[in-house]
Amino acid sequence: MTVIVAPPHLTEEARHDWDVLQRATEQAGVFDPGQADLLPEPARRWVLHAIAPGTSLLRAVVLSMRGTIKLGAWRRFRATQVLRPLEGFVWSASVFLGLLPVHGFDRYRAEAGEMRWRLLDTFSMMSGTGPDITRSAAGRLACEFVLAPAAALDPRVRWKALDGRRAVASLPIGSVDHDMTLTIAPDGRLERVTMSRWGNPDKGTYREHLFGVDCGDEITWDGFTLPVRIRGGWWPGTERWTDGEFIRFTLDDALFR
Repeated sequence: MTVIVAPPHLTEEARHDWDVLQRATEQAGVFDPGQADLLPEPARRWVLHAIAPGTSLLRAVVLSMRGTIKLGAWRRFRATQVLRPLEGFVWSASVFLGLLPVHGFDRYRAEAGEMRWRLLDTFSMMSGTGPDITRSAAGRLACEFVLAPAAALDPRVRWKALDGRRAVASLPIGSVDHDMTLTIAPDGRLERVTMSRWGNPDKGTYREHLFGVDCGDEITWDGFTLPVRIRGGWWPGTERWTDGEFIRFTLDDALFR
């Protein structure tokens, strides 16, 4: 299987994470719809919609995306991400402040999170490590498992139904279980993912805040049907969503491994 070269502007440690996370899934097997029978009904509908019968159950994915992110004002960006649910991610992006590029990455692996962003590869715009960054990044990793749907069948993921449209997936990331609430349409489409995530969106001390993504439109790659238009941020479904929403993007490509 072809190795996807790590994007530029990563540190040596981030490049190492990229290479580890994009490893091919071992003993993937293929999807039999009967594998979803023990899931609560909303989750079962989503899995049957998201994974075509006979699809190799690959659990790592390299994603390409473009969109806008709120950094004071809404700024356009392009990004590439490697994602391996329950293990880690590296998100590498270029954001444009007018004509000036800011390059950087967010990452999580082996119970360590980091963000590092530089203007013109020289001037530090935002950098961070430590327990708060790590805990917030772990929450992001948990939320994004829906972009690699085979992870839903991982025996480490525990499911329960809330009602006919919502199911909770509990994912162990490091030493903490993260509960994701998935809202599923009657036809199996993923509509929303919400969770309680560690962060400081109000610029105060770090604490738990409601976080989520809204999903729209879909496309199928390699037997997996994913939402391709996504809006994410803090306090979804509340009057604070206008202030809390900070990213809107479109997936351009997904390569499962």
